[in-house]
Amino acid sequence: MDHLSTFAGGAPWFVGWGTLALINAALAQGKNRSGLLWFLLSLLAGPLATLLLVLLPKVRSKMF
Repeated sequence: MDHLSTFAGGAPWFVGWGTLALINAALAQGKNRSGLLWFLLSLLAGPLATLLLVLLPKVRSKMF
């Protein structure tokens, strides 16, 4: 088995995981949380990060 066929077989998995991380970043920003932090966390935890984001309440914005 060569390296190209190994990469090609795993490419959809990487694309899906990366797309989920982008969706989680947008979801986090919608809840007034750090999109970058949740993007990075999602790269590591994937669907578990999505579950946490769904369950966590929206952070109240601070009035200055």
